[in-house]
Amino acid sequence: MSASTALLVDAFGRIREVVEEVVDGLDPEELATRPDGRGNSIAWLVWHLTRVQDDHVAGVAGTEQIWSADKWYEAYGLPFAEEDTGYGHSRKDVAKVRGLSAELLTGYHAAVHENTVRHLGTFGVKDLDRVVDQNWSPPVTLGVRLVSVITDDLQHAGQAAYVRGLLGR
Repeated sequence: MSASTALLVDAFGRIREVVEEVVDGLDPEELATRPDGRGNSIAWLVWHLTRVQDDHVAGVAGTEQIWSADKWYEAYGLPFAEEDTGYGHSRKDVAKVRGLSAELLTGYHAAVHENTVRHLGTFGVKDLDRVVDQNWSPPVTLGVRLVSVITDDLQHAGQAAYVRGLLGR
């Protein structure tokens, strides 16, 4: 494993650790609690960050998302289109993410994490410069896309940790 791959695996592993810690011991009602009744819940944040990682990694790897391939969308039973990642969700959409268990959230995240690590093992250092999205100026490389996923996921994981802290007040 190259140093750059090891660094990326470590970063995605840190996201996994935060997700596990944030949901540990919480029941579905606590996971669905929204700060001030309007903010994002832990359940929504963890679902969303995992969906984004799944979507983006599958996109750059050219594979089917774990969400669809392993039928996680059926297990979650959310009232959204199968391809929905939560991007652009309204407050009303966030309120629909209810009834999810810690085990369901961490199960899907674990499957996505394992898939991410597997794909990272197939990328070489030179692959990080490969353009994966021409829709931006400048075009997005694999390395930039992976760092983008990491930063977005860590921000949402931190938000979920903050919401968990509010639960204890």
